[in-house]
Amino acid sequence: MNLAQYVNTFGQAMLARYGERVHKIAIDAGLTCPNRDGTIGRGGCTFCNNVSFSPNGRRPNQIADQIEAGRQVIRKRTGAKKYIAYFQAYTNTYADVRELTRLYDEALREPDVIGLDIGTRPDCVPDDVLDLLVDYQQQGYEVWLDLGLQSAFDATLKHVNRGHGFAEYKEATLKARSRGIKVCTHLILGLPGESTEHHITSLERVLDLGVDGLKFHPLHVVKGTQLANEWRRGEYQPLTMDEYVLDVVELINRTPDEVIFHRLTGTASSNVLLAPQWCSKKWQVLNSITTELAKQAKHVKHIASNKDESSDLLLAADLAFVPV
Repeated sequence: MNLAQYVNTFGQAMLARYGERVHKIAIDAGLTCPNRDGTIGRGGCTFCNNVSFSPNGRRPNQIADQIEAGRQVIRKRTGAKKYIAYFQAYTNTYADVRELTRLYDEALREPDVIGLDIGTRPDCVPDDVLDLLVDYQQQGYEVWLDLGLQSAFDATLKHVNRGHGFAEYKEATLKARSRGIKVCTHLILGLPGESTEHHITSLERVLDLGVDGLKFHPLHVVKGTQLANEWRRGEYQPLTMDEYVLDVVELINRTPDEVIFHRLTGTASSNVLLAPQWCSKKWQVLNSITTELAKQAKHVKHIASNKDESSDLLLAADLAFVPV
C-alpha cells in the first residue's frame, strides 16, 4: 500500500510539478519568537521545550552548511537532486525584512534549491514580508507560507499560551492568498480539552478560509515544558495512536482532493520525549494511517458496488413490470 494512493502528498505534488523528486531541507536560521522574548509573552507555548529551543544554546551552522548536510542525507536515501529550504525553527518572519532577505537569499544561492517554505506564526506576517515572498514567487521559486495555527479555538490557544487567536490566522491567510502566496496550515491534534469534534471544526474553519496545504501533528509531551508538568500531575492525557490515526483519516476524508498534505504525523527525539511513546514511531503511524485509508476506501467501494447491484435489480424489475 502506498499513502499517495489515498492522499495528495507534498512529495507526489512536487514530482508531478517538476518531474523529479523534490525534498525539504530543514533550516535553523537562529531566529527567535515574540512569545519568548517578551514582545507577546515569555516561556513560549506550554508544549515548547525551553531547553532545546533556548537561543543561548543554539549555534546553528551557516545556512549553506545546513543545506549541504541535509543534501547528503537525502541523496543517499532517495536520490533527490532538488530541494526546498524549509525555515523551520522558531518564527521565520520575525526579523527586519532586510535580514530576512539576506537569510532567504543565502538559501536560494544554492543552485539545487528551488524554493522556500517559511514556518511562522499567524501574527508575524507583515505586508513587507508578504511582498518579499511574492517577489520570490514571481522569480519562479516554489514558495510556501507555513502558518502554525494549531487550533481554531481561542480558548485552546489561550490555554497553551500561543499568544494569538484565530482572528490573526484569518487575517494572515486572507492577505497571503490574495497575493497568490500558497498557505500551508499546521494543526495539532490532541491539544488539552480538545476532541475529535474540535479537530473537525478546526479543519472546517481552515478550509472555509481557503488553504493550499495542511500539516497534522500529534501533541507529544517533551521534557522541560509546562505540558510535561500537567502530564505528570495527571491533568493531561495524550491521544492513543489508534485515536490519532482515526482522527487523521477523518480529517483527510473531509479535505478537498486539491489540498496538499505536507505532513500527517510528527516525532520527537527519544532523549526529550516523555509521552506518548508511539510518537517516536513515525513509519508505524504512517503505515497505520495508510491501512485505515485503504480499509475505508475498500468499504466505500463495496457499498457502492452493492448499490449498483441493487439498482440493476430494481431496474430489471421495473422493465419486467408492464402496467395494464
